[in-house]
Amino acid sequence: MSRILVTGATGHLGKATLEHLLKNTTADNIVALARDENKAAALKEKGVEVRIGDFEDTASLDTAMQGISKVLLISGTELHRFQQHKNVVDAAKKADVKYIVYTSVSMNDVNTSAIKFLMASHFQTEDYIKESGLTYTLLRNSLYADTIPMFLGEKVLETGIYLPAGEGKISFALRDEMAEATAKVLTTDEHENKTYSLTNVETYTYQDIAQILSEISGKNVNYFSPAVDEYVKTLTDAGVPKAYIDVLSGFALAMAKDEFGLVSNDLGQLLGRKPSTIKALLKTIY
Repeated sequence: MSRILVTGATGHLGKATLEHLLKNTTADNIVALARDENKAAALKEKGVEVRIGDFEDTASLDTAMQGISKVLLISGTELHRFQQHKNVVDAAKKADVKYIVYTSVSMNDVNTSAIKFLMASHFQTEDYIKESGLTYTLLRNSLYADTIPMFLGEKVLETGIYLPAGEGKISFALRDEMAEATAKVLTTDEHENKTYSLTNVETYTYQDIAQILSEISGKNVNYFSPAVDEYVKTLTDAGVPKAYIDVLSGFALAMAKDEFGLVSNDLGQLLGRKPSTIKALLKTIY
């Protein structure tokens, strides 16, 4: 029996991937790795075995890997996540796991990016996996369309979009569709030692998003792209925490430079259909 371990099982992508895995295979083939047993209670109810472990705790990872043949390593969120990812890869190798799937990022040159501090670890992890000798699949995920509201703010329909993203094009895709494709990779053959870019087949600027929101809401939603200094000052004056401002402004600058504008047919081919447009998502939210 081929048992699949899913890390980050209680996070957004982990939960969505597990839902799709349960459509493709039986619950006894799936093991969920979680830090908090209470958060994983719903998975247990579905018959999924839950193992408690932490990327920082190598002994817990060693235990979690027992009897596992495939690992889905969903990238961590900490700044020092490369070390955490190394711990998972090392534990997998030690336990004679055959195959690892890693959720990376689809972006242009990370070395010149305003968010290199956050994103370089993805490519370090990719290299480490390739050097490990494990059979792998690398899933380079585009930005989740689900995160758009975070960049728009709560009162976007009243105030418009205020973000220094310029005319940058972004290939936003739905997290649930990326999860569906991930489950497909884990339960079908011929993905060994391949790298897929899970992006939409269309790109969107924030001007496009403003136009879509105007159509959906019947209100005139404008888009204004300020200088980044002005944006930082506005958010600082509004009492937004500095760490949050750094991430928002960093991503906006990266988007302005088309760093998330790569387009691929990989997601559509794995899904067997064209990925959803962001208009469908924005309709459900607004």
